[in-house]
Amino acid sequence: MAYTLQHKTGKKLSKGKFYPLGAKLEAGGVNFAIYSQHASEIFLLLFDKQDSDPTDIIKLETRTKFIWHTFVHGLKAGQLYGYKVKGDYNPAFGMRFNENKLLIDPYAKALTGKFRNKDNLLLAYDSGSHMKDLSFDTRDNTGIVPKSIVTDDNFDWQNDSPPDIAFEKLIIYEVHLKGFTAHASSGVDDPGTYLGFVEKIPYLKDLGINAVELLPVHEYCIDDFLHEKGLTNYWGYNTIGFFAPESSYGTGKSPGCQVNEFKTLVRELHKAGIEVILDVVYNHTGEGNELGPAMCFKGIDNPTYYCLTGTSNEPYRYYMNYTGCGNSMNLANTHVIRFVMDSLRYWVEVMHVDGFRFDLASVLGREEGYFRSSASFFDAIAQDPVLNKIKLIAEPWDLGTYQVGNFPVDWSEWNGRFRDTMRKFVKGDAGQLRDLGWRLTGSADLYRDDGRSAYNSVNFITCHDGFTLNDLVSYNWKHNEANLENNNDGTNDNHSWNCGAEGDTDDADIARQRKQLAKNHICCLLFSCGTPMVLGGDELLRTQKGNNNAYCQDNETSWFDWDFTGKNSEALSFFKKAIAFTRRYTILQRRKFFLGEDLDADNISDITWYGNDLGKPHWDNTEARTLCFQLDGGEARSEIGDYRLFFILNSDHIVQHIKLPLFEGGRQWHRVIDTSLQSGEDFLDTGKEIPVNPPDHYFANPRSVVVLLDKGR
Repeated sequence: MAYTLQHKTGKKLSKGKFYPLGAKLEAGGVNFAIYSQHASEIFLLLFDKQDSDPTDIIKLETRTKFIWHTFVHGLKAGQLYGYKVKGDYNPAFGMRFNENKLLIDPYAKALTGKFRNKDNLLLAYDSGSHMKDLSFDTRDNTGIVPKSIVTDDNFDWQNDSPPDIAFEKLIIYEVHLKGFTAHASSGVDDPGTYLGFVEKIPYLKDLGINAVELLPVHEYCIDDFLHEKGLTNYWGYNTIGFFAPESSYGTGKSPGCQVNEFKTLVRELHKAGIEVILDVVYNHTGEGNELGPAMCFKGIDNPTYYCLTGTSNEPYRYYMNYTGCGNSMNLANTHVIRFVMDSLRYWVEVMHVDGFRFDLASVLGREEGYFRSSASFFDAIAQDPVLNKIKLIAEPWDLGTYQVGNFPVDWSEWNGRFRDTMRKFVKGDAGQLRDLGWRLTGSADLYRDDGRSAYNSVNFITCHDGFTLNDLVSYNWKHNEANLENNNDGTNDNHSWNCGAEGDTDDADIARQRKQLAKNHICCLLFSCGTPMVLGGDELLRTQKGNNNAYCQDNETSWFDWDFTGKNSEALSFFKKAIAFTRRYTILQRRKFFLGEDLDADNISDITWYGNDLGKPHWDNTEARTLCFQLDGGEARSEIGDYRLFFILNSDHIVQHIKLPLFEGGRQWHRVIDTSLQSGEDFLDTGKEIPVNPPDHYFANPRSVVVLLDKGR
């Protein structure tokens, strides 16, 4: 039903304060504060239950610096509320106020549940009209909109402190919160939840990773396009609540329980020495373009929150779409920057997270349509005493610009060039050696000139967006039919190779070749200079059956099948050993770029490049597919004494005869890794390395990675 917007309450009210924004629980009640520059009136509605009528309708009478505020006495944690906002309705000029629509608080710390689809009157416009974004919708949606929840920040952190792991020592594990334990094989008590994830922390610790990068856990909204097809916005890149943890990942035992359950997850990960990095989406919101619903920002102050565009007659009717998701947040606006900064600080100070990966981060650096590394948002981060200490990772591209290597000195970046070069090299593409040299050594061509270090390159072979590692070596083409877009979605530029058969096969030789290539990728990722990021499940050779865009597959396509820990134990063991190897031989955790210089006065360069015959590599020979290099883990930099590592990367289809540097005084190369050998021999345990004999050469099998160790004295 519709509610007459007039002041109606028996609560004691005070003027309250214009700070902090949102609903702040204080002694004696709750302070409410909401920003809107262009509204004419704002009403606060209080509710006892999600689907009940409002118990109180409170007109906010006081406005300070465009912030409307009041203090309601007697309220406690758990109080449900929402806003209705009056103002001009003139979409052609950017004004989309509609008092018939209940709106969530942009600063809400928790919501009662998910937004429903347009069949339940969520949309602000008449879907039958050709000009529907210009028509005024008089339908009231108060009964079906999720309510904001007043929360209490108190929590038993049990003396929690951040692990504060140096960036160069990080091994990041990118994983979907729900998908990690949703499968029946997970065996946890609360599948697909924050608490279910807690039960699998021992697995992560045993694997050896020390940071999880969680796909979005901010409250997101249902996508009508997918809902109508029976699909789900599984990845969650459709944020509507930037302070609220996703409600569906909570156990649902009480309204707002997701807040403390998320805190419990962070606390327990920290106890295990694992940092928490959140994948966050501040470039756009779930409200979509001009045809999308008004759930929050559109109805509160559309021209403030969004980048608008249009024609001479309708200058602000439409939304700039740098993201491909319908709208772009207006980070050039002072309030929007404050909003994002407040959100980030909340997740660090109240929720104790350790860093952020920013989705489509190039959008955040756009001012007047162009990317600038000196944009206001980046300057605000650099000057913030809380945020300039944490880990900041950019996805350095958006719909129209590719900015790898161009972010400020405080930022690390997903290195898409590392991904592409490694994929091409491992599958045997021609002409990769010179670029391979840059990627193996931290991409100094991208990051050195602006004062950054090797760890600013976040290296990855696979991520949530694309093929899994198993599928990278099992499919030549994407197979996204289950997404119901006629296989037109997802990239066609995968640099993958199926080894001779598309998808599942009973051919033992093909299966062996695929496992070998997967191990090659593992070595290239973990032993390269930079910060490695592993796609969760790759250690189990998890498959999505060739789907390289599983954003809408909230099912067994995307969920972890824990039975693979047994089925693919060989790959899991290799992964664990490779991670442990980087811990032991710390030359693989370099903070600085390799310079080809003697850093220990031992007459050995930190890195020495070789071709097959101990000469220089044939960098510009497009048909050369083998690269060798030696790393000096000199005694001055090592807790285990003097050692050297020799790497042979052979992506050729034929055996390569590799000459080895010889030593004086009886020292000798020992084989640690040869990915062409059978399980058990492919990665030898510490202390069981086998001497290379004869000592002056090694035959590198086709499409293999070899790692040799000189144990020193």
